[in-house]
Amino acid sequence: MTDRQFPDGFWWGAATASYQIEGAVAEDGRGPSIWDTFSHAPGNTLNGDTGDVADDHYHRVEADLGLLARGIRPVATLYHWDLPQPLEDAGGWPVRATAEAFEGYADAVASRLGDRIAVWTTLNEPWCSAFLGYGSGVHAPGRKDPAAALAAAHHLNLAHGLAARVIRDRVPGATLSVTLNVHVTRPDTAAAADVDAARRIDAVGNRIFLGPLLGGGYPADLLADTASVTDWSFVRDGDAELIAGGVDVLGVNYYSTNRVRAAAPGRPAARNDGHGASEASPWPGADSVEFLPPAGPLTAMGWNIDPAGLTELLLRLHREHPGLPLMITENGSAWPDEVAPDGGVHDPQRIDYLVRHLDATLDALDAGADVRGYFAWSLLDNFEWGYGYERRFGLVYVDYATQRRIPKDSAAAYARIAATGRPAAAR
Repeated sequence: MTDRQFPDGFWWGAATASYQIEGAVAEDGRGPSIWDTFSHAPGNTLNGDTGDVADDHYHRVEADLGLLARGIRPVATLYHWDLPQPLEDAGGWPVRATAEAFEGYADAVASRLGDRIAVWTTLNEPWCSAFLGYGSGVHAPGRKDPAAALAAAHHLNLAHGLAARVIRDRVPGATLSVTLNVHVTRPDTAAAADVDAARRIDAVGNRIFLGPLLGGGYPADLLADTASVTDWSFVRDGDAELIAGGVDVLGVNYYSTNRVRAAAPGRPAARNDGHGASEASPWPGADSVEFLPPAGPLTAMGWNIDPAGLTELLLRLHREHPGLPLMITENGSAWPDEVAPDGGVHDPQRIDYLVRHLDATLDALDAGADVRGYFAWSLLDNFEWGYGYERRFGLVYVDYATQRRIPKDSAAAYARIAATGRPAAAR
């Protein structure tokens, strides 16, 4: 590790998500979301955990954050997977009306908060919303319908475009973003079949969003790969123009890499949901692809640790979309954190993970990528979706029984990094 420094003006932050921390699920007019419904159905989450209380952040927001009063620039994400249940009952993301409802929601939020938000992010990881929610069913609303997943992906793209348009109208000069979990998928060998397997995953995992959102439309190979699943008739004339042009800075979430090969005859393709294995595939049109087990070391999520993959990803985006500013909007690791006898939470593995990935980001900057900021995931331990409360990503430990917050060693280390711009300051 060298004593390199990030440039002046680089943004440092920590990310959270509403359902994962807020609680207060039935207060002040809040209605049920798809995650309320999904997490209360037996067998959907580890230990039957729900977000009913989570970190009780709704009642503790001043102590936890308070943003503007503390000189912190808010980067607001309009949607992090918590679709109102009535919209799901009416068809959810596979129907166009949900994108149109999202436009109205964006209008309402921009009208209310237009003078307070530094960056407007429309969607977080629409791949997860579409393919884990409607393809493999491991996320809310728990549907397993590959055609619906592809329709959901399109309507999420459309929702971004419609929301970007209304925010620009309401907030002249607004900075607009969308956050994608762009997959780094490598072929197992240089054999043509394995290379094609990686291409298929890249099409349905990455370019299905990068293409239309950044003005290139849906790639021809994606349409060909999925022709047996859907005819794409949900795409209407004029949609491409509505979707494109609403990204001033691209949010990039990164955790790990994948390795794939072509499934051999007689050997069923392995199922992988992008965050662990599942019985149903979220990859429409890619059933001939096998995901290989990750090589260690692994985090508590079972994800590999590959900082070089982050450099590779940032440079790919820089190469394919020159001039597009990038911001790392989620990066972090889960470990089995415990309170030590001295009252602290000592997490050297998380500190090492942060430092190595920040060094990887500096590698990308040195090679020319325009990376503007880094947000650690997550500020607080929280409800980790299907994994409930067992997996801890936070810089701050949360005792769920008492709601006590304990800053971990990584919180102090990250504060030193942010203050100096030097990853080496963590140690």
